[in-house]
Amino acid sequence: MSLLQTTEETLRLTKAALADNTLAKTVTLATGLTAYDLQAPAKNLYPIVTPLRNALPRVGRINPGDAARWRTITSILGSGYDAMGWVPEGQRTASMSYSAQSQVAPYLTLGEEDTVTFEAEAAAEGFEDLNATATLRLLQKTMRKEETALLGGNASLALGTPSAPALSVSGTSATLPAATWSVIVVALSFEGWKNSTLAGGVATQKAITGNDGNTYTLNGGSSMRSANATQAVTLGQALNATVAVVPGAVAYAWYVGAAGAETLQAISTINSATFAAPLASGQQAATVIAADNSRNATLAFDGLLTVGFNPVNGAYVQSLPAGTAGTGSFLTASGRGSVVEIDAMLVAMWNAYRLSPTVLYVNAQEQRNITNKCLTSASGPLIRYNVSADGGDGGPYGVSASGVVRWYYNPFSVDGGFDIPVKVHPDLPPGTILAVCERLPVWYQSNQTPNVAEVLTRRDYYRVDWPLRTRRREFGVYAEETLAVYAPFGVGILTNIGNG
Repeated sequence: MSLLQTTEETLRLTKAALADNTLAKTVTLATGLTAYDLQAPAKNLYPIVTPLRNALPRVGRINPGDAARWRTITSILGSGYDAMGWVPEGQRTASMSYSAQSQVAPYLTLGEEDTVTFEAEAAAEGFEDLNATATLRLLQKTMRKEETALLGGNASLALGTPSAPALSVSGTSATLPAATWSVIVVALSFEGWKNSTLAGGVATQKAITGNDGNTYTLNGGSSMRSANATQAVTLGQALNATVAVVPGAVAYAWYVGAAGAETLQAISTINSATFAAPLASGQQAATVIAADNSRNATLAFDGLLTVGFNPVNGAYVQSLPAGTAGTGSFLTASGRGSVVEIDAMLVAMWNAYRLSPTVLYVNAQEQRNITNKCLTSASGPLIRYNVSADGGDGGPYGVSASGVVRWYYNPFSVDGGFDIPVKVHPDLPPGTILAVCERLPVWYQSNQTPNVAEVLTRRDYYRVDWPLRTRRREFGVYAEETLAVYAPFGVGILTNIGNG
C-alpha cells in the first residue's frame, strides 16, 4: 500500500470513529492534561522576630573554658564620712574600702535538629536545595529559642509554692452554678507562660529523647500548686480569686471545681481572676501539678526578666497592687502626658544608680495602654499637631487617624533629658514592661564595661552533620553561649499591670 493510500485510510477510519458517539471523548481541565505551575522555592510564612538577640552585643571569647568569669566592684566607700573628704593640714586620711564580688556564668548550649531523607532530597531537585533551606530554618528556629532564653531563661529563681488564694463573691447576674467552689493557683514564670495554654494545660516537665537516643528532662516553668481555698457561691454571684504576688511570676493559672476535683479554668497575667460562667469541662486537673518545675538550674542561663526579678541583683521591680479581682490595677495617667509608674521607675533608677533605661520593651497591650494614658484630655494642651491646610501639594488636607507613643521622655540625666524608644516585643507577656539600660553612661565606663549585658559565645552558631546511619541526612544547628549581665541594676520591671 502506498503512503497516499495509508493516509487516506487513516483519515477515513478517524472520521468513522468520531462519527460513532460511543467513542466520542471530551478533553477538559478535569482530565488533568495541564502543566503544573509550582513556584519555587517554598515560601516561609512564619515570623522570625528577635529584637534582643539583634540588639545585644555578641562577644566571642578566645579561651572560654566552662564558664565566663569576672569580678565586679559594686561600690567604693570613702574613709570617715563617705561624702566628706576634709583632711587637716599635714595629716593623712584613712584608707577607703571596696565592695567586690566574683561572678560566674556557665556556658550553655542551645540547638535544634532536622533530617532530610535521600528520597526527599532527590525529589526536591529543581524546586529547592533541601539541605540548605532546612539548615536556614534550623538556624531561624534556634534564634527564636535564643530570643526567649535571653528574655526569660530561668536557672536561679524558683517560684516555690504560692499562698492560698483569697476568695470573695460579687454581682447578681453571673451564671456560675450555686455551689461551694474550691480554687487552687499555680504561678508561671515567663517560660511557664509561653509553654502553657488552657487547651494544653500548664507545662510541668517534658522528657525529651534526642536523636542520639539519650534522654533529658526540661522543666516547663510552673510553680508547685497552692493550697486550696473554698467559697460558697449562690446563683447570680461571680467568684473572685486573688493571690499574693509571687516574685518572678508573670502569669497565674487558676484551677476551680469541687474540692479535690479542681481543673484549669483560666490563665491570667495579673494575680487575680473572676469566674462568672459555668466551668469548662475536660480541663487539666490540679493534681497534675505535683512539684515546683519553675527553673532549669543546670541547663539554662538567666534571661533579663529573671535577672531583674531576682532580688539579689538590685534591679528595680514594681508589681502593681492587686486592684479589682479579674481586672487588676491599671497604669496611672499623670495628667501631664506621662505614666506615673514609669516616671517612678525612671527616677528610682537615677537616684539609686545614676543611670536610665535606653529602651522600653512592651507587649502590644501595654503600648496601647501607655498611649491611652499619655494622650488624654488633661494632656491635650501639651500636644500640638501641625498639618498644612492644602496638604502641601495644593490638594485637600489629609489627617492620619490613630497614633502611638513611640518615645518616652526621661528628664533625669546630668546631660539633660532624652527620649527612650518604646518597642513592642513579640514574646513579652501582657501586663509586664521591661526597661533595659543597654549601655552604661560615660561616668561608668572608666572600667571598660560600657555594655550592661553581652552574649558571650564559646562557639557561635554552627552546623553539625552527623554520620550517616540510614538513608537520611541528619544535622543540627547549635550555639554555646551565656548571657553576662554585668550591671543587673540596669534592668527595670513593671509587672502585674491590668489591661485598662
